[in-house]
Amino acid sequence: MAERKEDFESIRQIYTVCVLHFIDGMKQADIAIALNLSTSKVNRLITQGRKSGMVKIAIESPFQRLVDLEKRLKEKAGLASAVVAPTVSGSPETTLKQVGRAAGNQLLETLRDGDVIAITGGKAVSAVVEALEPERAFDVTVVPLTGGVQGKFYTDVNHLASRLAERLGGKNMLVHAPLFAESREQRDMLMEMGSVKEVFDLARKASVALTGIGSILTPGSSYYDLHPMPNPDRQFLLKSGVRGEFLAHLIREDGTVGDYPLNSRLVALEPDELSQCRHTIGVAAGAEKILPIRAVLNGRFLDSLVVDEETAGAVLDAMENLQDVA
Repeated sequence: MAERKEDFESIRQIYTVCVLHFIDGMKQADIAIALNLSTSKVNRLITQGRKSGMVKIAIESPFQRLVDLEKRLKEKAGLASAVVAPTVSGSPETTLKQVGRAAGNQLLETLRDGDVIAITGGKAVSAVVEALEPERAFDVTVVPLTGGVQGKFYTDVNHLASRLAERLGGKNMLVHAPLFAESREQRDMLMEMGSVKEVFDLARKASVALTGIGSILTPGSSYYDLHPMPNPDRQFLLKSGVRGEFLAHLIREDGTVGDYPLNSRLVALEPDELSQCRHTIGVAAGAEKILPIRAVLNGRFLDSLVVDEETAGAVLDAMENLQDVA
């Protein structure tokens, strides 16, 4: 009976200390004063509470649906990480900014001094660059993954590489070659030029690759800024199985790179070369990116995806429906 009473008193003390610490938020030193105990005793009682299973910590996010989508994306697509940002109804621009901010935060969490960051052009990557708010400068080098396209600021990968390096406090190297060569032979020659080869050799082994995921469905898709194309040719691409663009390569639904003349003229890394990078982050937002995202995930080109809520849900629904049919 005496032993049972001692057990009760001991458990009651552990319970009291844990409530004061975990529920009331008191510091261990304040608990020691309030209960006339030593600080080491309080610490020991808290440890006993944890080990005995009396302390159970549950953390719930006010955005639990987003957390659940992230978990499902990781499981279904075999990703190391996924970040889902809220979709702002009726405002694709604001939604893209939300995704850009989320991807920017992930990039900053990933970076280390001495890293090489390799990037593509595109609206999504531009949104990431503009959303960055680093608390310190990073000793990093930013390089393009593709040749350059003059015109709109978000298609000019050299501009984005310079801007990203500026935001991070690092340095950048540029690719002084067009994205599309006039022939495969010219493309091969450009890829072997000393200055171009140096940049792409760095890009192949980059610590972090930050890439957009391109659509070919809508007239406003960035791919048509890269290479203007008449409507009949666009329809031909869709009928022949092309679902999106990645590193400016046209890719099929199964993630394979299409055997199309445009691909053979690209001054850019091949998608599967990203496997040498430590961390590859894909960024996309909007309903038109559903099919391209599925294709990129099927190709296993990414280990991290940053996307908006509605697009993430649609991608998952499509993936799960295909599994059910199989």
